[in-house]
Amino acid sequence: MTLSGKRILLIIGGGIAAYKALDLIRRLRERGVVVRAVMTAAAREFVTTLSVGALSADHVFTDLFDRNDEHDVGHIRLSREADLVVVAPATADLMAKLANGHANDLASTVLIATDKPVLMAPAMNPKMWSHPATRRNRATLQKDGVAFVGPAKGEMAESNEAGEGRMAEPLEIVAAIEALLDSRPKPLAGRKIIVTSGPTHEPIDPVRYIANRSSGKQGHAIAAALARLGADVRLVSGPVGIADPAGVTTLHVETANEMKDEVEKLLPADAAVFAAAVADWRSETSADEKIKKVAGEGPPALQMIENPDILSGVGHHRKRPSLVVGFAAETRDLVRNAEAKLAKKGADFIVANDVSHEGGVMGGDRNRVRIVSKAGVDEWPEMSKDEVATRLAALIAERLKTVVV
Repeated sequence: MTLSGKRILLIIGGGIAAYKALDLIRRLRERGVVVRAVMTAAAREFVTTLSVGALSADHVFTDLFDRNDEHDVGHIRLSREADLVVVAPATADLMAKLANGHANDLASTVLIATDKPVLMAPAMNPKMWSHPATRRNRATLQKDGVAFVGPAKGEMAESNEAGEGRMAEPLEIVAAIEALLDSRPKPLAGRKIIVTSGPTHEPIDPVRYIANRSSGKQGHAIAAALARLGADVRLVSGPVGIADPAGVTTLHVETANEMKDEVEKLLPADAAVFAAAVADWRSETSADEKIKKVAGEGPPALQMIENPDILSGVGHHRKRPSLVVGFAAETRDLVRNAEAKLAKKGADFIVANDVSHEGGVMGGDRNRVRIVSKAGVDEWPEMSKDEVATRLAALIAERLKTVVV
């Protein structure tokens, strides 16, 4: 969709991530969006009203009791004239205020007064993000209809701090805005779909694990594409270095057993897409301390055991979704192996891709897949992973048309 002519009210909260709001304004203006900005007092400690005003080409609103802005009840006007209210960065304080109905400054008053959709891009220290109070506030806001994009995992501004709490990148926020303002028909509205993505990490000791090269790009793109079509998407993601997709409820896991447990908790569902590259085996035991290398001795023997087969488990589950989609990453005999997997796993179709080329599919941005089903093999041309995701989401929507909600 095009954003040209859309009106965004951007509320900039106080945090080091406020600098990203400047780039967000630029990205939105490039797309023809009219941006008006509200800045909290804390936000003005990080970026200036001059910078925000210059990029937005509009007056920057800061004070609830400004006699010039409030002569016509400006906070009500601001809250109603936009097509969407975006809070970036959304601090723990702003989330808490809206979740609990507080309105003691311009930003919080606008949020309480608006009758338009609200999108929040959280940014805070990982400990603040994981605090039970913040988790409760997010759950309350989501129940009230507030949408979220991010946060992502990564390094924090504080030294030696890392984890989940980094604000989504400006282009990720733009994508979330596009999804929220897209008024086109939503063929997957009312459908619950489970997607798995990324690798799993199977621990050997506290510092080593068994894994694979999966980046999660394809699985995350599929989750986002399904959400754009209106689905209620639950993404179960292994450890990845990319942001949670917009409009998607993401559950983070590490091991195959954790992924299996989370997927089964999410049943029943209308469809399930198993894009994760789950480790086939794990070490039978995981050492409590780092296994040390001893001079003159060979490497320790690892007793390997098989991980649960999540796709097969759901494909034959008593609460099996109406549509089950598996993935096959192969280095040879692609179609034959995918056909064998289709028959064995109880899937409706398999998305097969050749991963034999180094620097190719796994970790890359492009993919070439074959859709293998009982009806035959449909070979798709090479395209970006986002394009694969969009086409696959459309196929899933078509297949679910005949299934009654």
